[in-house]
Amino acid sequence: MPTPGTNERPGLGLAVVVGAGGMGMAIARRLGQHHRLLLADRDAAHLDRQVAALHAEGHVATGSVCDITKAEDVGALAERVGQQGGFQALAHVAGLSPSMGDWAAIMSVNLVGAALVERALLPHAGSFTAAVFISSLAAHIGPPAPDVLALLDQPLDSGFLPALAGKLGDAATSQLAYQHSKLALNRLCVRGAASWGRRGARIISVSPGLIATPMGALEFSRQPMKYQLLQKTPLQREGTMIEIADAVEFLLSSKASFISGIDVLVDGGLAAAMRGS
Repeated sequence: MPTPGTNERPGLGLAVVVGAGGMGMAIARRLGQHHRLLLADRDAAHLDRQVAALHAEGHVATGSVCDITKAEDVGALAERVGQQGGFQALAHVAGLSPSMGDWAAIMSVNLVGAALVERALLPHAGSFTAAVFISSLAAHIGPPAPDVLALLDQPLDSGFLPALAGKLGDAATSQLAYQHSKLALNRLCVRGAASWGRRGARIISVSPGLIATPMGALEFSRQPMKYQLLQKTPLQREGTMIEIADAVEFLLSSKASFISGIDVLVDGGLAAAMRGS
């Protein structure tokens, strides 16, 4: 007999959501309709509040404190996933916008952290597992020089950040870090399609455009050029976190079972408008 008050729903597959901010929670709530949830975040107190909120709403949810820039923390997260028999879905949402850190911090979280999660969780993927990594429209602005791109494709190499900083010199700004980290994240998902496919699993990146989030509001307050991007967006509005959750839910579902190794733009047509201008 189930234990009263536990939200137990036997037989649900596990969904791992990395990042317990606004977009992470929107995605967690959507995936929690049909999965057990393992929510990861580096802020223990914040994580406890978010897990409690999910549990109060009827989700089967637990938390794992994890700083994705630390290999030992990511390893502990992967161990927990393994103890639960692997996972069915991964939504990697954690990331820093240009106003939230310096060049090194943004590269560390957005790219190195994502690469650590991808590497650690792959062994626990099985047939029909799917992973979505949240990227950005910024990844589509334009590729860097070939020598920089070659470095970006090796984020887990020893000395990666110093080598990249040395190559970029004074150009190593937080804005460039955001653009480069997201481009490299998309490329990581493309390259990962083969290794995930050998396990019968899929890996995809999603590049949101202008989305109404607390992080997005911060960027609007500090980067006036974002208003120009909003004016250029064909749908003439920001997207919502719910719309990103819609896309992620679809890509992680069996309805997207033949989609892997690509980036999906969810940007209201902004990339198309920028290409045509």
